[in-house]
Amino acid sequence: MKKIRCAVYTRKSSEDGLEQEFNSLHAQRDACSAYITSQKHEGWVMLTDAYDDGGLSGGSLERPALQRLMEHVQEGRVDQVVYKIDRLTRSLADFAKIVDVLDDAGASFVSVTQSFNTATSMGRLTLNMLLSFAQFEREVTAERIRDKIAASKRKGLWMGGQVPMGYDPDGRTLKINEAEAATIRTLYDLYERLGTVRAVKAEADRLGLTSRRRTTTSGQVTGGNPFDRGHIHHILTNPIYAGRIRHRDKVFEGAHPAIIEPDRWDKVQDQLQAGAARSRGSSTARRKSLLCGKLFDETGDRLTPSHSKTKRGVRLRYYISHRLVAQAGQAHSGAWRLAAEDLERKVAKLIQMMLVEHGFAAKLVQGASADAIGRHAAKLAAHAVDADPAKLLGLVGRIDIMPGRLGLRLEPAALSNLIDIAPDDLDQTYLSTSFPFQLRKRGVETKIILNDVPSGTDDTLIRNIAKAHAWFERIKAGETVSEIAASEGTSKRRIQQLVGLAFLAPDIVRDVLEGRQPIGFTSEWCLRHDLPSDWTEQRQLLATL
Repeated sequence: MKKIRCAVYTRKSSEDGLEQEFNSLHAQRDACSAYITSQKHEGWVMLTDAYDDGGLSGGSLERPALQRLMEHVQEGRVDQVVYKIDRLTRSLADFAKIVDVLDDAGASFVSVTQSFNTATSMGRLTLNMLLSFAQFEREVTAERIRDKIAASKRKGLWMGGQVPMGYDPDGRTLKINEAEAATIRTLYDLYERLGTVRAVKAEADRLGLTSRRRTTTSGQVTGGNPFDRGHIHHILTNPIYAGRIRHRDKVFEGAHPAIIEPDRWDKVQDQLQAGAARSRGSSTARRKSLLCGKLFDETGDRLTPSHSKTKRGVRLRYYISHRLVAQAGQAHSGAWRLAAEDLERKVAKLIQMMLVEHGFAAKLVQGASADAIGRHAAKLAAHAVDADPAKLLGLVGRIDIMPGRLGLRLEPAALSNLIDIAPDDLDQTYLSTSFPFQLRKRGVETKIILNDVPSGTDDTLIRNIAKAHAWFERIKAGETVSEIAASEGTSKRRIQQLVGLAFLAPDIVRDVLEGRQPIGFTSEWCLRHDLPSDWTEQRQLLATL
């Protein structure tokens, strides 16, 4: 006779009584054991493994013992599963999944108290009908419970769940816990006075306010910690403190007393909404990182937007290598942290230079007529002159940054749309350009100093260079520094400090006039440093600024 290995599956929805020495799961198992023993003449043998899910609903298949049972079925260690079908599931869809597993393994399900066997077609039909009724019963019960909760909340009754801080349960309603209610009132007072949740948190921390300390049924202790901003916001927006009950998107008058006067609570909601609108508006404008998703470093890592705040609350934007975020806490010596606004301004300038470059339109649209090239060049020049940085940066396809070089590629679709031609008509060879640059570190921030981008003319420096030449000519003519200082209304020291500008290398003077001088080369720098007389040494020194 073939041996039929039987596994018993038991389940109980609630945890009530499971702590007893002989509980419902034991009773279910004993009943199955007796039934299997009665079928010994058919070769049934009960497996010793116990598949018990205590305190778990049959609403889903995510039950440890059931999952383990299904694994054992798939491994061929079980021939038959024994017990009532509603212990396995009340869902037709879930039952179909279980039957698929049993069929694939050549196993079956046998009910102890219902006379059917899924090994036969009649048994499956019977089971499907039973499950249909079981599912209907479950859904009707759920609807009845939902209706009851909704009706109770319309009457303002407390329908269970976690008791909010400031209250204690009192049958089907709540009563005020005066000690905790004082904390709630303080939080509302702070918000009305300070106006932001962030400020409330800071002040609450200073006052030593903490959340409610709770002990779960398992003995675990939670709470008793300083409030976080989310918790404070939840308290400030919870209508329970105005003596109301929320059910889904509706709010009803509650049967419990209010901790905060309803009119006052409504004003706080208006204040919160007004503050959120201001925050969304301002932060959205500040959050714009126009090169987001287009920047990559030499390792292929994407540069992602980031920001920080100064002690005065000034928000500083950056583009940083993504590994600084994804692998925070690790050292990344080659990672990038670039000042966002500075980089965006310089990239926009590079694009302007590309668009107005002589012959760019002709190279871009090979084979076009002279008239067409003229029209394209005019459109590119107009866009370069009139477009704001956001529109210019909209032409960026990709930027690759590596030490000493910035690779810029324009987006073909955006550029072709700008000059009104098909993208395929563009010679994409000329969409990419690279620019050399120098790096300057200032704290954690790195700035790119593009060699081909004017950093802006320094009128003060230009004026001081001119003065230095004039003073040097007067010194050569025989005037003393004291006489020049007296006539100019300045000090001798200042003349001695600046007269060295008369000996700058010609190319340095040209760069200053064109605004291409190093960003650190200013009149203030000249007052604190001596310039070497040798032009080569001057260039080397200025290259470090």
